[in-house]
Amino acid sequence: MSGAATLGESSEQVTIATSLEQAASLDTVFAPVRSLTAFEETVDRLGTAIRLGLLPPGTKLPAERELCHKLGIARSTLRQALVALAQSGHVHAVRGRRGGTFVADPLPPARPPEPAVVRAWRSTCDRRMAVEVGVAVLAADRAGGVALDALEEVASALEGMLDDFGAYRQADVRFHVGLAETTGNPALVTAMTEVQGAMTGLIALIAHPPEVLASANAQHRRLLTALRKHDEAGAARAMVDHLRGTEHVLAGLMPGSA
Repeated sequence: MSGAATLGESSEQVTIATSLEQAASLDTVFAPVRSLTAFEETVDRLGTAIRLGLLPPGTKLPAERELCHKLGIARSTLRQALVALAQSGHVHAVRGRRGGTFVADPLPPARPPEPAVVRAWRSTCDRRMAVEVGVAVLAADRAGGVALDALEEVASALEGMLDDFGAYRQADVRFHVGLAETTGNPALVTAMTEVQGAMTGLIALIAHPPEVLASANAQHRRLLTALRKHDEAGAARAMVDHLRGTEHVLAGLMPGSA
């Protein structure tokens, strides 16, 4: 984050921020772009990371040379992508010794989801189910104690965010992406990031009472209990319950979801 974003933080806030970073690093955000449409994929990659909160408002992006190296793209391609993101209000450039490219704060208002997104919400949930249950099973086999401790700290942080859905959702995304990282499989981390991006558009359509968020985080806790026991079947059941809970809330609260 930028220096301004860290001023006045309490030790507890720093601990939470560190836990979130441990649970979900930015390596996947800045992984090499492999598509032939490098410009479009770069815009998509950075825009999705900003929308999910993996690059929070006020975050300074890496220097152009470093970012080009990480993404495996030409500087001209990166600059085109940054111009597009600046025009959409997602980033802005600051000149001078302390300058650089920063994520906008505040971000532009989110556009209403397309009707097709609402119509296809069950398909989106099905895709999420396929990805996340598989990740849970593999995590039960592969997740180490340090990684699980970091996820526990994120779950603890979530308990203090029940009245702030924006903060809660960002931490929730980091929990799920961090879970995928415990598998050691970059393709699954990418798949998890993609399904979380798709779900964010759906979840934004419904209300977020603290009771619903508390229930979801209790499901995180049950999942973590199964992971610590290396209980693959229990982890799968906990994840299914967690995802089905979200589907029920969507079915009951999302306009046009019938």
